[in-house]
Amino acid sequence: MRRYQDDADLFAAMKRVLFTAVVGDVLDKMGLQHQFLPPRLRPLRADMVVLGRAMPVLEADVFSESAGGHNPLSSKPFGLMFQALDSLEPNDVYVCTGSSPRYALWGELMSTRAIHLKAAGAVLDGYVRDTKGILALDFATFGMGSYAQDQGPRGKVVDFGLPIEIDGIRIVPGDILFGDIDGVLVIPRAAEVEAIARAFEKAETENKVRTAIQAGMSTVEAFETFGVM
Repeated sequence: MRRYQDDADLFAAMKRVLFTAVVGDVLDKMGLQHQFLPPRLRPLRADMVVLGRAMPVLEADVFSESAGGHNPLSSKPFGLMFQALDSLEPNDVYVCTGSSPRYALWGELMSTRAIHLKAAGAVLDGYVRDTKGILALDFATFGMGSYAQDQGPRGKVVDFGLPIEIDGIRIVPGDILFGDIDGVLVIPRAAEVEAIARAFEKAETENKVRTAIQAGMSTVEAFETFGVM
């Protein structure tokens, strides 16, 4: 595997060559067989690709914008959402879960701030609003779809920068998130060097298989010859 100057160089190379299916196949072979987030998480536009380091965010339902109670966050509009958003670093992906799907977790102004911070995208286990504005910004955003209802009186960010799970799939700060039209994949930091190297090799082999099949080779012979399909 070639050496990369930094994450930006690595991610640019991955975007040129790789796609989630080939990386997912490699992770399966490595014994990491539960790395795809649920298929309800879709790109806001079919050609969007998200690729970066996870910055996990934990959201919780509330039933009043300033409800009182014993937790100081209960009286803080949006909880820690602004702090979470401002903590994004270049190539980070804001990935949020924990709430019910009653309201949007992301919008145009959040996208605008994330772009200024050079973040790579957002993955929401929930809905997105201000869809036209986000599409105009061309900010890679994945979620359950579009729904304008505001999180203000309905949800708060209660923590960020900590491990989270979406349908049992664990996401740790710094893991690589890779999403395209076929889904969103978690590449654990501990496995990323091997997984990415093997994915580049598999992509090259698949190109050889495609060429062979186009030339008339049967799928049986192609699999026996190249070991992939």
